[in-house]
Amino acid sequence: MTDQAVDAGGVKPARDNRSPTVMDRHFLGRTRELKELRADIERAGLDTISGRKAPRARVLLIAGRPGSGRTALAGELVRQVAARYPDGVLRARLTEPDGTPVPVARAAGELLAALGLPVPPGAAEDDLTDALRAALAERRALLLLDDAAGAEQVDALLPDNADCLLVAVSRGPLTGIADVRPCTLGGLDTKSALDLLTQHIDPVRITVDPLAAERLVEICEGQPAALTLAAGRLAAHPEETVSDLAKRLHADTGEGTALARVLRLVHAELPRSAARLLRLLALAPAGDVDPHTASALAGTSLDGARGLLDRFAALGLLRALPAPLPRYEVPGCLHPLLLELAGREERPAELQLARARMLERTVRLLQSCRAVTETDSPETREKLKNLPPGLRFADPRAAEEWLRARRPALLAAARLAVADGELDTLARRLMAQLVRAMVAHLGTRAAAGDLYGIHRLVLDVAERQGLPREQAAALLNLADLDARTGRTAKALTRYRAALDAGRVANDPYATGRAMESVGAAHQELGDHDRAADWFGRALAQRLARGEHEDAARLYGRIAAAHTYAGHYGEALRNWRAAVAAHRRRGDVPAHARALSELARVQEYAGRPEECLRTCQEAVEWARRAEDVRLQAALQLRLGDTLERLGDPAAARLHRGAAERMLADPAEPAGRAPVAETGALPEHTSREEDQDACEIRSTSAED
Repeated sequence: MTDQAVDAGGVKPARDNRSPTVMDRHFLGRTRELKELRADIERAGLDTISGRKAPRARVLLIAGRPGSGRTALAGELVRQVAARYPDGVLRARLTEPDGTPVPVARAAGELLAALGLPVPPGAAEDDLTDALRAALAERRALLLLDDAAGAEQVDALLPDNADCLLVAVSRGPLTGIADVRPCTLGGLDTKSALDLLTQHIDPVRITVDPLAAERLVEICEGQPAALTLAAGRLAAHPEETVSDLAKRLHADTGEGTALARVLRLVHAELPRSAARLLRLLALAPAGDVDPHTASALAGTSLDGARGLLDRFAALGLLRALPAPLPRYEVPGCLHPLLLELAGREERPAELQLARARMLERTVRLLQSCRAVTETDSPETREKLKNLPPGLRFADPRAAEEWLRARRPALLAAARLAVADGELDTLARRLMAQLVRAMVAHLGTRAAAGDLYGIHRLVLDVAERQGLPREQAAALLNLADLDARTGRTAKALTRYRAALDAGRVANDPYATGRAMESVGAAHQELGDHDRAADWFGRALAQRLARGEHEDAARLYGRIAAAHTYAGHYGEALRNWRAAVAAHRRRGDVPAHARALSELARVQEYAGRPEECLRTCQEAVEWARRAEDVRLQAALQLRLGDTLERLGDPAAARLHRGAAERMLADPAEPAGRAPVAETGALPEHTSREEDQDACEIRSTSAED
């Protein structure tokens, strides 16, 4: 996991021969600070001095205002000491580009994912932070927490392991965390600042007027971000002297920091279209910009946007990211300044239109990303063919790579669209397409954490807009994810709320699914009588609507609930109804499984002769269904039944037949061996591995 945005400065760029915008960065200056930070790692803490073992990880704090090179210093420190921590370096950014603190639960989940550990979707903050501490308890790892908004965030993520090290980057002190080692940054020393300038411009321009260069460093207050912009400005104007630039910046008596003054000058000298795009980059979700985002924001061509982004990177206004596709990052120190410029220069309606264009472009890209996986459909192939070349993906792999690379920005776009409150229609379309694309490329289980967050956003919009049908779908999805992660009581509450919303919307699908899911939740909680009652309500609705396949399945669910409750008479009646329903439909595999379950209940009910006859019939139907595993299980049950009836010889024959079936190389690979008891898995109505979510928040056109 990498930082979402890094302060400009504190590094010297060397242009990569492969691309004019991708740069290798080398650290400059801060020798004293690095020495002190490394010494602080070795220095004994207060607990060690008192003779006690340190209960928590050592915390080093690098404090400074944005643009001071604080993240660059933290990155260099981590690079130098990373070898001491064999379990790796974990990184997280704790503040959004707009200044909003990142929820601790989200940061903890990202750190757990970086460790390769499961992240239960929708888990509470305390559960995630406890899981993170448990994971780090036996590890020797280094955590870099960038742009921490306060001590509470850092404290919640602090490992209870003295073998770990936590490096925090923040604007100010972390009051409340014991034994923090602070390092407060000012400007770069003059020599390092001049070295930074010479990495962008011809060194002769510095040596011919060293006093002017030192004056420029003084005006920029030695701040790496301001110096980087000033150097980029000088590189773009080779005819101008360093003295000229220093005079122009000195003449600016406007308010703000040195960085703000340099940015104002650079912005004022840009062509009108370029200056407008630069301002609008403040709207880019998570500060992550690609040519599509820039093109949509400014309403320009894709090629034109790509050229401007390269120009901004050369000026130091953006940082090019090492990625297969062109991607750039708005430095965190520039984001609030660009947002201020946008608010001053653009009308609110124009900003809203730019956001809408960006969201619409994202929706179309997500549609293309999903559609490339469905090329078996002639209709989908035709739609892909009609898309502009810039919106097409070469193949599913390219689409998945794009989706993974843009994931943080896509999730941020959904959050920002919902928070805006005035773009709900676009937000709903965006979230629907994002869910579909993630399910198509990543699968429901792999994307469960992200899907949980998206469904919560869908629920927020549905409640705000009074859309009960979409509210029911979101509640069902959230409840399903709750149920899969063991939060059955919470899932039950949401299933009931989905039922109410489905009734308000007069949506028979939602109400039927909710009633069945309420029954499943009660069964999971051990209340089998209520489970049977709710399954019965769902069955009545299915029968009224002529949905015979679902009705047959529900007979089995009712029978299973009664079996668990010990009501064998009711269980037998419902399994017989299920057998008859499957036979009428001509579903041979389901017919065979229902007969096998009927035989199992007859065995429980103490009816061995009936169980024997039913098993024999079930074996024949399983043979027709070509279900070898089911045949083997039934043969084992026949053996057990014959043993009880006093025929051990016949029992051995059936058990031998089962063993031969399971040992047969023709048996499909990957099947689990059947237990000797012959017990079969319970019949369920909802596939646990389904790779689909309820998307009922968009038009058929999408």
